[in-house]
Amino acid sequence: MVSALAGIAGVLVLTVATGYFVAQEFAFTVADQTVLEEEAAAGDARARRAMTVTGRLSFMLSGAQLGITVAALVTGLIASPAVAALAGPALTAAGVPTGAAHAVAAAAGFVIATGVQMVGGELAPKNLALARAGRLAKWLAPSTLVYLTVAGPVIRLFDGAAARLLRAVGVEPAEELASGVTAADLADLIGSSARAGRLPGDLPGLLVRALVFGDRTADEVMVPRPDVTTVSDTATAGELAGLVAATGHTSFPVWGSDPDDVTGIAGARELAACDDMDRPVARIMRPALLVPGTLPLQAVVARMREASEEFACVADEYGGLAGIVTFEDIAEELTGPIADENDPVPPPPARGAGGAWELDAATRISRAREVTGLALPAVPGYDTVSGLVLARLGRLPRPGDRVEVDLDAQAGLPGQAEIEVTAVRRHVARRVRIRLAAAPRGGRAGHGGRP
Repeated sequence: MVSALAGIAGVLVLTVATGYFVAQEFAFTVADQTVLEEEAAAGDARARRAMTVTGRLSFMLSGAQLGITVAALVTGLIASPAVAALAGPALTAAGVPTGAAHAVAAAAGFVIATGVQMVGGELAPKNLALARAGRLAKWLAPSTLVYLTVAGPVIRLFDGAAARLLRAVGVEPAEELASGVTAADLADLIGSSARAGRLPGDLPGLLVRALVFGDRTADEVMVPRPDVTTVSDTATAGELAGLVAATGHTSFPVWGSDPDDVTGIAGARELAACDDMDRPVARIMRPALLVPGTLPLQAVVARMREASEEFACVADEYGGLAGIVTFEDIAEELTGPIADENDPVPPPPARGAGGAWELDAATRISRAREVTGLALPAVPGYDTVSGLVLARLGRLPRPGDRVEVDLDAQAGLPGQAEIEVTAVRRHVARRVRIRLAAAPRGGRAGHGGRP
């Protein structure tokens, strides 16, 4: 009887141990890392210890799995004999044959132990951890760190064996779990909140632009070279002043032997300090800040701040001038278009007859999607609707050219859209008309209009 009661007590202790490891699994995985970081920064020692555990999340999960497995195995070994020792005599006294009584008692012990383990050792701790993840993580952190230290060698042994097994079948194991939400998750959350009316005005667009800002590069936001006004280093300060007055721009790339040979920057700042309008621009210009087109915008901002420069020249892969980028261009990536008195005023996107959209061909494909509601496809190497037309035509466009493109079904409604070139400047489309095609034309990606 004493040994049977000891067995039952052992089952209860092992159930508590299983619950402890299950609570570890869920509490440290679900706990809000941002909140823990803030509490740790505010001096919460328990939060700091919890952050130490979450910093070794994969290792902690391996340790928890080891604990759960060992506890479950030992429970199975002692539960059936203990229950059989207690229930066997009662079943025999009730007239059940001795052999059958032992088998029935053993089966009952297995069922009872499994139920106790499931409810008390698995489900209850899991639900508690989901409901109080942060608080439970801080409470469990000290004992978890002790456990990981003591059981560390065994955990590493099994972890290493599992890693070797995965590599043997061609899978590279991940050392840690990816934590936190992704930009796509946040974009979905912003979109659902906007549709529900919980975000006012232009805030959803601002938040989405902030999310993708880190993915932008200099060549995606620059003013392209055909739209850049440059000045020769042999021009005079007076000629530069005339250029400032004519264009309204305050800075210009200065070129030497040819327009790709950018030697400096000159503009209103230099003219303000110049007392001789016959002086060559080469003698008053400031050094040019050159950045590669592939440089992320965050790094572009850092370089511009370091150089105390609001104007940078973007170099292409061949060392030529690809375009320019200013702080205004970068700010527009967050706020949307910023108009000033010197900016040309292009016709705004407008919906015309037949449900067609008229817009500037230099509009980015992502922006055209927002304006038209049509999920225009992305094209490698091009960011704008003009580039999309050029890629589909396979030649320089002419007014009246039409292409049909398959819409991106993963980003919106399936189908096809027709893009018509309505104006061309400098051999590229400048205005286009976009409409939803009435019906797919044999699944073709696009076709040229006039020969």
